[in-house]
Amino acid sequence: MWMDKQRGIRVSQEELLCKNACGYYGNPAWQGLCSKCWRERARAAGTPREEIRPRSDGTLPTFSKFEEKKNIEKGRRINTVRRLFWGSPSPPKPQEPSESRANVLKAYENLEPGDFTGFLKILRSPRSQRLQSRCTAFLNTMEAYHDLPVQKQSDLVQDFYQSFAEYFSSFPEAQVTQIMEHVEKLIMTRLHKWVFCHDSCDDEQKDLALQRRIRSLNWVTPQMLGVPFPDEKVSVTGDPFLPAITAIIEMDAKRAPQDKLACVSKCSQHVFEALSRSNSEPANADDFLSSLVYVVLKANPPRLHSNMQYVIRFGLPHSLMAGESGYYFTNLSCAVAFIEKLDGPALSLSPEEFEGYMLGQRTPSALNRRQQMISDTQNLLEDLKGRQEKLDQGMDALNAQLQKWVQEVHSQLDETRSQFVLAQKEIMAQKEVLLSTQDNKEESVLVLEDQDGGLRETGC
Repeated sequence: MWMDKQRGIRVSQEELLCKNACGYYGNPAWQGLCSKCWRERARAAGTPREEIRPRSDGTLPTFSKFEEKKNIEKGRRINTVRRLFWGSPSPPKPQEPSESRANVLKAYENLEPGDFTGFLKILRSPRSQRLQSRCTAFLNTMEAYHDLPVQKQSDLVQDFYQSFAEYFSSFPEAQVTQIMEHVEKLIMTRLHKWVFCHDSCDDEQKDLALQRRIRSLNWVTPQMLGVPFPDEKVSVTGDPFLPAITAIIEMDAKRAPQDKLACVSKCSQHVFEALSRSNSEPANADDFLSSLVYVVLKANPPRLHSNMQYVIRFGLPHSLMAGESGYYFTNLSCAVAFIEKLDGPALSLSPEEFEGYMLGQRTPSALNRRQQMISDTQNLLEDLKGRQEKLDQGMDALNAQLQKWVQEVHSQLDETRSQFVLAQKEIMAQKEVLLSTQDNKEESVLVLEDQDGGLRETGC
């Protein structure tokens, strides 16, 4: 049984969570932190720091100085977003009446989940002109300053999300999340060409390195990873993970981070479906992660690193920190990190064996794989032969039914013709009888008239 085999990948739920124990999912790209904790650490690291030296009186500078500088830096960031948002460091005074604001909120409150077209209609309506102006101003500013470092652009986008969500602070959290998903799709579909794989970062070089790494590991088999494949008794045509491979490849064609996350979720769901068909026992975290590693190795998705960084930088934080999408994306990040650090012990191989595979000097069970391919080909040919026989039998039965139908039609036509001839003869006979009857009546009338004339003459 595959359950008794040693697994190369082991992971627990605790290992997927943030190292700060905040309860959200962490990510190897953030050194095991969640997006919230990572951004807080990055902002603190980017704050200008005062040199820690003793004062003239021998005392160390107080912590309030550091807090003051941190607040100043935070204020600068907020003012930058406000300039992008309103055109000035301070927000304008509310000019829309409370009734107008209530009508706008009511329109968004009635928005159906996932109705992006409906969201655009509401946003472009006259009553939502203020929100539309905010989005337009932000997009125009981001496009004008697209040469900014990608991390700075990420911070501006995340601050815009937060500022925009404040407008709907009276809504339930689930409804705000739904609206912000539409906002993210609107904003990032437009900014994708400016911020994806930006020139200020090394995403392109890392994409090439990751693709070369995955290509060099094309010899890794599912058995080495401990991936549970279907038993021999179960008839499966092709790779059961093929739908998952297709879904992860589709991620590069999407523009919005949530659409890329949807591809990751779709891929993961296909993985669980394949695992459920492989064995009657429920899949665990080890099975899922090892299968996801196998899917990534087989798919070698284009620009995988850039796509993951794009989601990390410009996706909504809640999509990565919690929920189903956050769990799946965290496992994908773990799978990529595992591939980058893959070595012999992880595959139950000695360093010499691993090096031989990497150099192409060894092949994993080449004879068994060849025999398996021959067996699979023979099974496929037998299956095709059986299908062809069934098709031939169906064609013969169809031809027999067609010939029988043609004969029945001909016999029905002959019977109809004969019935028509008989009916025609009967009509002609009835017509002749009718004509002869009329002639006899006319002769009887003439005889009676002659008899009446002779009686009249005799009486005279």
